[in-house]
Amino acid sequence: MKILKVLLMSVGLIAVLAVSIQAVQEGPNTDKDITEEKVEKVTRDYNIYALPMPENLNFGGELVPIEDPDVYERMDRELLVNTYWQSNALLLLKRANKYFPVIEPILKEYGVPDDFKYLAVIESGLTQAVSPARAVGFWQIMEGTGKDYKLEINGNVDERYHIEKSTRVACEYLLKSKERFGSWTMAAAAYNAGNTGVLRQLERQEVNNYYDLLLGEETGRYVFRIIALKEIMKNPKKYGFNFSQEDLYSHIETTTVKVDTPVSNFAAFAQKLDINYKILKIHNPWLREAHLNNKSGKMYEIEIPKKGIYPVGN
Repeated sequence: MKILKVLLMSVGLIAVLAVSIQAVQEGPNTDKDITEEKVEKVTRDYNIYALPMPENLNFGGELVPIEDPDVYERMDRELLVNTYWQSNALLLLKRANKYFPVIEPILKEYGVPDDFKYLAVIESGLTQAVSPARAVGFWQIMEGTGKDYKLEINGNVDERYHIEKSTRVACEYLLKSKERFGSWTMAAAAYNAGNTGVLRQLERQEVNNYYDLLLGEETGRYVFRIIALKEIMKNPKKYGFNFSQEDLYSHIETTTVKVDTPVSNFAAFAQKLDINYKILKIHNPWLREAHLNNKSGKMYEIEIPKKGIYPVGN
């Protein structure tokens, strides 16, 4: 009886082991059963594609020499990186609808190619950014450069945050670079690396254009990033971005209030204009304090939104 019991237990153990082995070999966790159907279900609505290189890529009317294998690869990199960083690209498209109407007419006034609005896009993401080097605003202007171009920069006021005035400074700087280097592409590169730095590399390497230069990582990618974002933002549907006009941020119309006296309290000042402190500062980020000294009696133009744009009571 005892022997029979042992035999039955042994048979049962063998059966359990057999079933376990079968489960491991054919169970739902095998590669076979992670089926193509499941994979297709996951990837049906999201696919990653290589991007065909667009024809006639240019910056400021100056063609990109895609036939150069190095140039091709660098351009392809920026198209891929910026296309598939979807959240960033979509935010840029939304902001561009708000701020390009401010930037475009100033570029046109100075005779600077419209493509340079995309330089502001890569410099700051169309935000009032401050870099680790303390470059400021949409156009990332250093304090010394701002003062050289007659921007007011002090504890009360920093006009590098003034979109229109900083755009004018950028235009003047770019025009000087274009005159010095002879091309808009080189002027764009010099905006990043500085005129002196670019000139030094041109002389050292004995070449005369951006695409022949061996540059550091940032400046080496700089113009390609501008061109990639230009291509994507001008053709968003082509690169898979779907939105309606209502999804974009809107340019807010303003009126001007002139002030030639000190302002002791901008919160109280804003309330008299039927807005609040936050809205006053949003539209005038160049006002850096909660007050304005203005001992010289200088005339300042403060922008406030037209009535009805913000909810009543703000």
